[in-house]
Amino acid sequence: MIPTPTSAVRAHPRPAPPDSVRPRLSSPRIGVVFGGGALKGLAHVGALRALAEAGVQPALYAGSSIGAMIAAAAASGMSPEVLTERAMRFRRRDLFRINHLGMLMERMLSRSIYLESPLRTLCDELVADGTFDDFKTPLLVTALDIDRAAPLVFGRPGLRNVRVRDAVYASCALPGFFPPGIVGGHTCIDGGTTDNLPVAIAALDVDALIAVDVGIADVPMETGIASQGFASIFMRAATMMMHEQQQHALERWTSPPMLLIRPKVSHIGWFSFAHVDELLQRGYEATRDALRDLDVLLRAPGGIFPRRQVQLSVDHEACIGCGLCVARAPNMMALDVDRKAYVLTREHSWSPADGAFVRCCPVDAIHVDPMAEASPPTASSAATPSGSTVAVRSVAADISW
Repeated sequence: MIPTPTSAVRAHPRPAPPDSVRPRLSSPRIGVVFGGGALKGLAHVGALRALAEAGVQPALYAGSSIGAMIAAAAASGMSPEVLTERAMRFRRRDLFRINHLGMLMERMLSRSIYLESPLRTLCDELVADGTFDDFKTPLLVTALDIDRAAPLVFGRPGLRNVRVRDAVYASCALPGFFPPGIVGGHTCIDGGTTDNLPVAIAALDVDALIAVDVGIADVPMETGIASQGFASIFMRAATMMMHEQQQHALERWTSPPMLLIRPKVSHIGWFSFAHVDELLQRGYEATRDALRDLDVLLRAPGGIFPRRQVQLSVDHEACIGCGLCVARAPNMMALDVDRKAYVLTREHSWSPADGAFVRCCPVDAIHVDPMAEASPPTASSAATPSGSTVAVRSVAADISW
């Protein structure tokens, strides 16, 4: 799950003028994208429940890693109720069994810490057999070809005549943890390696997107990582790298309009089995609440939703003048004559993808406060690109999206 800088971002058309609002489409093609996040991906099951209750019928599913597994299960016709029941029975032995023989006999040449068979069995249980052409609902599954060092999206033209189960296994094959998968002659590993939230490729064939990000929406402060072993250190580093890569794409997003849902699951460990109930509920509630903006989304020419009014400020005394905020957000921040940071514009209409530069302040001198809104945000007020990234260590983290 270590990203590379070569990940492609779709060249979107220039956004429509801010005062343009398109009429709501009578039968919009909505794509649903589920991101990677190890066991935190169980929140996607809750998201599916909320989508079903709202009557959203996806025209396409896409996903990376566990997001690919849940997307493939949904595209297979598995109901949220059945997936919920299976999630409640999920135990560590269903996925993690130490590869004792491989590690003993092959040592550093062993392909993985854990055995392949449990993950394969889970894929077979949740995903219908057949190729991508056999699925009625289009499905996209990301993976990385480690021989060619190139990303793949199974389900796109030329990459459809492969077993979906094989593609899903490969997309979930976290490097070092599970052996790579062979898909159509390609040796593949975790799709989150290069694209943990594959919105750009999913956007090619739909009118709007609903994307659920459970893995790297924010990276909270945590102490003692260095003493928790190589797996914790690796996952922490991978989380930060994926976060930066994903935000780079979201900063440049213009169209189609996207509903970005980020359940508050950052406090839950990647491999924790003790929070299944909470994950299901948080995925459901976050999606249910975000869908209140669906009508605004479907009338917008582009942009990321939902949007909320916030006020940006800097603690002048606390600022150390490092300039990181200016380097990350030159359109929002600047340095004064004393080399202290200040905001260029105090009030902003932000989406869940905005504000990542805030968390880059090493002394937490930048503050983001929610503002009372006179009326709900409109499509015309949000038809421009998001502009930045996601807010975390600030009051903005408490904004109800």
